[in-house]
Amino acid sequence: MKKIQIIANPVAGSGTGARSIPRIQKLLNEHDLEFNLVQTQYSGHGIELTKEAVSQGYEIIVAAGGDGTVNEVINGLMECKKIGLTPAALGILGAGRGNDLAYSVNVPHDLEQAVNALVGCHRQWLDIGRVVGGRFPEGRYFGNCVGVGFDAVTTIEVSKMPRLGGFFSFFIAVLKTIFLYYKGPLITVKYDDQELTQHCLMVSIMNGQRLGGGFWTAPGAKQDDGQLDLCIAREVSRRRILTLIPYFMKGTQETQDEITMGRAKNITITAIDGALPAQTDGEILCTDGNCLEIEVLPKQLEVVCVPRDDQA
Repeated sequence: MKKIQIIANPVAGSGTGARSIPRIQKLLNEHDLEFNLVQTQYSGHGIELTKEAVSQGYEIIVAAGGDGTVNEVINGLMECKKIGLTPAALGILGAGRGNDLAYSVNVPHDLEQAVNALVGCHRQWLDIGRVVGGRFPEGRYFGNCVGVGFDAVTTIEVSKMPRLGGFFSFFIAVLKTIFLYYKGPLITVKYDDQELTQHCLMVSIMNGQRLGGGFWTAPGAKQDDGQLDLCIAREVSRRRILTLIPYFMKGTQETQDEITMGRAKNITITAIDGALPAQTDGEILCTDGNCLEIEVLPKQLEVVCVPRDDQA
């Protein structure tokens, strides 16, 4: 039987993480799974707990929280891999606001179904992104996304809000951000052999398919194709931002003239006039950065999930 370490973030989802812990323990015990559960106590603690768990021989490290908790576990696993330790598999029990990476890798939102996935222990490969810049000149790994501009400011606004429900929180934050951030910096985006220079409202670099629990920023993204998906929105008026929102909610924004989509293995974003607010997996990278370098690392980790129809 696999040894499982649960790393639970009690403050995920404005307290949903703490409320989920008793049910998680009950469900795991009902399946007679061998597990240990620890709780994070501060930012970055999940990275330390993951490294400890790998060194102690745990074979599956489960992030019980939101995308930020998953991000810390991913960084712990990748740091272990970097020093030559055999990384454990990644498990996810979604207890945050968005739970976007969980959705993209086919981990159910319902806790009972997600625990059943751990029991089944089906695995698939997961590409991992790495971003250098801002608060992380040494680099930071990510599973779902890097967002520059509008969605980074939205992330800051979400963090100030009470628990209103995952997607609803993000939707309200988007509306607030329209009045806070509508003048994009002049930037250059280099992605593989292409280059674009313009005033940009938003640049989203996606490994997953969605942001904020319901904004389909890269509906065609695949997590094991060795590429990152880009969604670039040029600067538009406040009124136009409002009319673009429904397209992002349906994943059809590529049909709009202001949107450029692409795929690449290596991406560099440089501010020519203005600064770059940026986030990764819901964690702030910088509020006034000037250059970010992003790359994809193909098939770095295995994630425990429900088999898709074409894998069953």
